[in-house]
Amino acid sequence: MNASRHFLLSLLMLMVVSDISIADAGSEQEFKNPSRKPRSFGVEGPALVYVVLGDSTAAGEGADYEKGIAVSTAEKLAENHRVMMTNFGISGARADDVVQKELPSAEKLKPNVVLISVSANDVVHLTSIDAVRDSLEIIIERLRVANPEVAIVVTGAPEMSAPPRIPWLLRPVAGWRTAQMNKMFRALTANQHITFAHIADETGALFRTDNSLFATDGFHPNERGYATWVAVLNLSLAQALGRPW
Repeated sequence: MNASRHFLLSLLMLMVVSDISIADAGSEQEFKNPSRKPRSFGVEGPALVYVVLGDSTAAGEGADYEKGIAVSTAEKLAENHRVMMTNFGISGARADDVVQKELPSAEKLKPNVVLISVSANDVVHLTSIDAVRDSLEIIIERLRVANPEVAIVVTGAPEMSAPPRIPWLLRPVAGWRTAQMNKMFRALTANQHITFAHIADETGALFRTDNSLFATDGFHPNERGYATWVAVLNLSLAQALGRPW
């Protein structure tokens, strides 16, 4: 993709992002981020402090919160643990927002396991990949200072060429940005010895061909959409914790 075409498509991408933000701000039912109050799951097994960080996908926008990735993965973990889950996800967050607005509270809990679902907004807002990597390195380092034994799972970017809200003209650049972002995630997670949940690789093709996986806003997954991610996330969390579920 040559520089001039990339610039044009990037400019159009910003226009689409602005359109989405304006439309969402004017919706009749404004999305509310989940409570940051800890919530318990399970009655048997070792105690597990579980923290979810990230953007609207962590917060469950587009679906019944009880069917989103935070609660669904906590319920799976609770099959073998007594889980105390706290969700710090904020709709619209980028990686730096996680550092500034979510991480300080997460550190205080000294979590045993952390799920980080962020970078969709960094893809569409054209945050530099280096900046996202820097933010993730800060998150990982500080979580490990809080608890050196913490298990960390990151989702990487979902397939951002798939949402119906993204015009066809912009889907190539959205797909390219997704691939470049996830290339960084693969390298970072390998170097840091943490777990990468390949949601774009595992579910991207399905989202590109099945619009029924999206909420009515045409941008966020709905309950069925999140369920496809949960299957991948549960396996990744099991891997991070060393359990053959």
